[in-house]
Amino acid sequence: MADPHQRPATLCCCRKVLSVPGGPGGEPGRGRGADPGSAKCPLVDVASASNFHCFQLRHFHLDLRLNFAVKEMTGWQVLELVPVQPGVQTLILDTHPSLLIHSIDCKVPGSGADVPVSLTYRVDPFTDHGSSLNISLPAAVMKPNRAFQITVRYTTTDGPAIWWLDAELTCGQSRPLVFTQGHSVCNRSFFPCFDTPAIKSTYTATVRVPDGVTVLMSASRSSYSKQDRVFQFSMECPVPAYLVALVAGELQHVDVGPRSRVWAEPCLLSCAVNKLGGSVERWLGVAEDLFGPYLWGRCDIVFLPPSFPIVAMENPCLTFIIASILESRDFLLIDVIHEIAHGWFGNAVTNATWQDMWLSEGLATYAQRRITTEAYGEAFTCLETEFRLDALHRQLRLLGDNNPVSKLQVKLEPGINPSTLMNLFTYEKGFCFVSYLSQLCGDVKRFDSFLRAYISQFKFSSVLSEDLIEYFLEFFPELKDTAVAQREGLEFERWLNGCGPPLCEPDLSAGGVLTRPVQDLCELWGGSHPPDPQTVTTFDLSTWSTFQTVLFLDRMLDRSPLPHEVMVGLSGCYSALFDGLNAEVQIRWLQIVVRNTFYPDLPRVRAFLHKHTSRMYTVPLYEDLVAGVMKCVAVEIFYQTQGRLHPNLRRTLQQILFQTAPPALSLLPPSPSPSPQPPQTNTGTAAAIALRDVNVSA
Repeated sequence: MADPHQRPATLCCCRKVLSVPGGPGGEPGRGRGADPGSAKCPLVDVASASNFHCFQLRHFHLDLRLNFAVKEMTGWQVLELVPVQPGVQTLILDTHPSLLIHSIDCKVPGSGADVPVSLTYRVDPFTDHGSSLNISLPAAVMKPNRAFQITVRYTTTDGPAIWWLDAELTCGQSRPLVFTQGHSVCNRSFFPCFDTPAIKSTYTATVRVPDGVTVLMSASRSSYSKQDRVFQFSMECPVPAYLVALVAGELQHVDVGPRSRVWAEPCLLSCAVNKLGGSVERWLGVAEDLFGPYLWGRCDIVFLPPSFPIVAMENPCLTFIIASILESRDFLLIDVIHEIAHGWFGNAVTNATWQDMWLSEGLATYAQRRITTEAYGEAFTCLETEFRLDALHRQLRLLGDNNPVSKLQVKLEPGINPSTLMNLFTYEKGFCFVSYLSQLCGDVKRFDSFLRAYISQFKFSSVLSEDLIEYFLEFFPELKDTAVAQREGLEFERWLNGCGPPLCEPDLSAGGVLTRPVQDLCELWGGSHPPDPQTVTTFDLSTWSTFQTVLFLDRMLDRSPLPHEVMVGLSGCYSALFDGLNAEVQIRWLQIVVRNTFYPDLPRVRAFLHKHTSRMYTVPLYEDLVAGVMKCVAVEIFYQTQGRLHPNLRRTLQQILFQTAPPALSLLPPSPSPSPQPPQTNTGTAAAIALRDVNVSA
């Protein structure tokens, strides 16, 4: 998924109707008020340069050849469009400076003219995360309600959506690999598109690759011709552009259920299968009992090398997950279940603007916790929730309660990359609002019924916050009659547009059996001197879950800097234990080490950064090293390890270490083609806090 902070432009006054083309099966989008005769207003998405409201996108097809030697994809795209507004003479698509357009032509199926007409076009600047592709359309094709086809021939280069990994950056280090990451507005560098979540369509793809390369896409059907080395894909359910994803490399699979399989490089596959076992089908079954049928057919998972820039991404039919998370059972469980929840919330029903991203992430987080409650009990869910809400309040202490980034609907100004919206408030404040709606019903099962109806009503469409709220009040008329949306201090409008913490939080007392020992141990170590060793031995951390241990370490991190004697005591009691635990535990202990300038455990910091090369485990430690007196240590480690870092991460760490990325720093020869750069994000305090405090899944 992405990073963190703002909200798309306000819509026109009515704000109740999603009136955009591009719904399933060639029909208009099915947001609230899409019934005949209802008032309509245009939807505004300041992150898109396209004129998506002028056309209905019925379908598109990609035909691509992957060239690993020069790190390029070359081919064409065919878009099937229908004009929905009279007098439009230009088709405007989102694109990117890294996407090289070769030619564009047009054809009207069934018109009797078999020869395509070449079209004129120009590419104009838009923002630092994209450009606009302006295509002049002949009057002959602009007939109301008549479909026409546009073919764009192009080559991708170093755009933010496409990540080429040399063999040494993969887990197996035997073959190169490429993957795409479209969220939020990166896929305009993968193919020209209406790059807005308001527009959905079906798609097909043909991908040609060298021998020995396996291609996967977020598609419901696929086939392979070994003789031609061609993969064919079909996505039969409408999806927005950002959910089109591809990965190609040395990948193998094992079926782990009747509708799910695990994909990974050969060296990772057995570990991934052993970690997941038959759990995926179990989680799907629980989710279906709660929210209705799973709509996507397949629920496959592919584990990607540490260069994957986020933890996980909910691409339909094919979830992408970073392999680093395999170390921790608890985090793996939560991340996979969260992405499964997106099958209903985010993929089936999508936020129509990036301003309303909480509709995807807040609802998916709520659904994830309903699934874990049913599958693993209320105490486990409350522990995980308390750990996440701790991180939310940590951000608030650093940002301040009046920071606009803490709104659920943060205004996205023109030119700002919507990826900056990706923060804990989207997830956890959104979750708290959904939990509050559930509490208003008086019965969680009644709210489950509402969510099932919500999915049934809006599936394969894109909606606004107002759509969810209106449908909620219609579903529970007794709540509407009591004006629950205007309840003093808990007004729905205040939930959406007010700064600060959640207006209320769910009762987590059921997790006390797991969280009380954590709090007791924190208080034991909270003094100016180490506690009595005999008392410490009553807490056996080797029996604790990962979430208990990281909650303890996060709270000790909040108390840092600690007295030196306390650090000596903590290290003596726990350092050796933490060496044998997973990276989620280790990175938190090492952050405590760095923030307390505890030199005896510095070799552990070195060893960790030599082993781990993913963004989520390197950036927080480098930021802490640079913020203290250990910058020289960070520089030394960087020079020793940079050859094993993806160029994007290398640039990020150079910026952290040197406030710039001078060419002279690189000890590696330049690659024949520039490596893709990640989307521009805020590099200020808020973004750094978000990366440090929580591993964000998309």
